[in-house]
Amino acid sequence: MYLPPHDPHVDDPMRFKPLFRIHLMERKAATVECMYGHKGPHHGHIQIVKKDEFSTKCNQTDHHRMSGGRQEEFRTWLREEWGRTLEDIFHEHMQELILMKFIYTSQYDNCLTYRRIYLPPSRPDDLIKPGLFKGTYGSHGLEIVMLSFHGRRARGTKITGDPNIPAGQQTVEIDLRHRIQLPDLENQRNFNELSRLVLEVRERVRQEQQEGGHEAGEGRGQQGPRESQPSPAQPRVEVPSRGPDGTPGEDSGKPGDASAAAEPPAQCGQGQPFVLPVGVSSRNEDYPRTCRMCFYGTGLIAGHGFTSPERTPGVFILFDEDRFGFVWLELKSFSLYSRVQATFRNADAPSPQAFDEMLKNIQSLTS
Repeated sequence: MYLPPHDPHVDDPMRFKPLFRIHLMERKAATVECMYGHKGPHHGHIQIVKKDEFSTKCNQTDHHRMSGGRQEEFRTWLREEWGRTLEDIFHEHMQELILMKFIYTSQYDNCLTYRRIYLPPSRPDDLIKPGLFKGTYGSHGLEIVMLSFHGRRARGTKITGDPNIPAGQQTVEIDLRHRIQLPDLENQRNFNELSRLVLEVRERVRQEQQEGGHEAGEGRGQQGPRESQPSPAQPRVEVPSRGPDGTPGEDSGKPGDASAAAEPPAQCGQGQPFVLPVGVSSRNEDYPRTCRMCFYGTGLIAGHGFTSPERTPGVFILFDEDRFGFVWLELKSFSLYSRVQATFRNADAPSPQAFDEMLKNIQSLTS
């Protein structure tokens, strides 16, 4: 299992944790060992379910238990997974979220089903190279997001999830047709100015969608390719934030000159100074102070258990080839994403269609 670094150090490398191993014996025999827990390898089982899918099962789950009971198991998990102790976490709501994650993940005792995922295909005109990124998600800590490009839109799909937004869901969507021009540094610090810019673009996007729907209703031709269709998760009229913990329920966007989106990424130059508005929270204060360009986007927020999901407006900020950010307007929160540098062999999708099908399948698992 690849684990993200400890929150909020997004630039640190991924961590590796063995979950099971297979011993090949003589005469084509093999034994499977579960590596979960702290008592050493013990007997397990692996079953090939179908192509690109297999399951693991531990046959000795008592090896996962600790002498101090669940309290000791929780404290050990907290130290390993989060790099901290319970006494380090003063925020009561964050304690609640961490406990929920522990209960959810530990109940399976390494009895899991694995499905293959592909890395996104890349094209020369992509804004940056697509791939996996580590992102800050408020009290949920660091999560893994897959950035992919689909015509005039970019999508961030959660590969790991949390009690609000599960894995497989589209955490952010970036509209590459609507570039946002940041004001000077002094006005960047003004949250109301940022909000005004974003809401102007949101209204423009809504009008374009209505005009497109009207033309379709008059029968002026069939819908074009998928990427030019209106997104199924459109920004709506302002709604109350679902993330009382300040956790990205994902979406923020920054308004700007729609025509600027036509500029090729190569012409973006060296960027401009960047600073977060006063009042916008960030898990990592060490974010880049220069950005290349910004686009309008939306992020997905929801209550616990993925209840009442909503897409809300925000701003996608491209810092460099390996880092980007997202300002969640309604949550007044900022997520920083850093590229996963680990190399995965044989992970490329055989075709763009196979990748799209995979995205659809993993989203359907949690919808």
